[in-house]
Amino acid sequence: MTDRPPRGLLLHLAGPLQSWGTHSKYTRRDTARFPTRSGIVGILAAALGRARQAPLDDLTKLSMTVRVDRPGLVLSDFHTVGGGLPADETVITVDGKHRPEGKGTLVSKRQYLADAAFTLALTSDDQTLLHTCAAALRDPHWPLFLGRRSCPPEGPILLDCAEDPLRHLLQLPLAAKRPRNGPQPIDFYSDRPLDALPINSDTPDKGDGDHHSGEVTDEPISFAPLTRQYRPRPLYRRAVHLPNATYGGLGTGYLKTLQSYIDTHFATAERSTR
Repeated sequence: MTDRPPRGLLLHLAGPLQSWGTHSKYTRRDTARFPTRSGIVGILAAALGRARQAPLDDLTKLSMTVRVDRPGLVLSDFHTVGGGLPADETVITVDGKHRPEGKGTLVSKRQYLADAAFTLALTSDDQTLLHTCAAALRDPHWPLFLGRRSCPPEGPILLDCAEDPLRHLLQLPLAAKRPRNGPQPIDFYSDRPLDALPINSDTPDKGDGDHHSGEVTDEPISFAPLTRQYRPRPLYRRAVHLPNATYGGLGTGYLKTLQSYIDTHFATAERSTR
């Protein structure tokens, strides 16, 4: 008897800009090349209407696997903060005081991903949690953004709640044009070994994803403004060649292909359980 595949949520994250910080502090704001666990947990918490001080234990139990549809380009922004404000409204220092007059303007270097697109699977054995998160993503309590408030998504984030989401993660249309030189390996990132990806024999890949390729400090402990805490977690990567038919193109062509897939695979049995 085989184990039943986990149920999970399928998300699509795309927009003009995204930013998923992993080492951001003060005036330097970096971005990872893929959505972070802290960023995704933050999206769920915002959708659920949770205060920043609220516990995150249930949300951090969700496992996350990311498919990189389009890696995008790293964009660096020369950014100033706090200029032209009166003394009692300037940027607050680490000891809780306002910066003195004449020193209120800070230069901040910020990174973004431009024109990137990702498809995600969030899996869990907690069906109630999955349905609660799905309902919140359909009707979020607070506006959702892709890592920073200045990065709104280009459309709805939730694709659906599905059985065997990792299988769908391999089959859902890619938000990308088919490469002229033939299919290129598509990167998958996860917090768990990627040997569980149901790879077909006709989709050869690089490595088995069974060994983590490093660590990333993006496991949130608390989002409380003055006591934000994160811990490291292993990062697993696997590069897979997907069939030509998986490339859905861009713009309306991609949206039509995606909608056709959703109507075919999710519109009946799986949606009837919502």
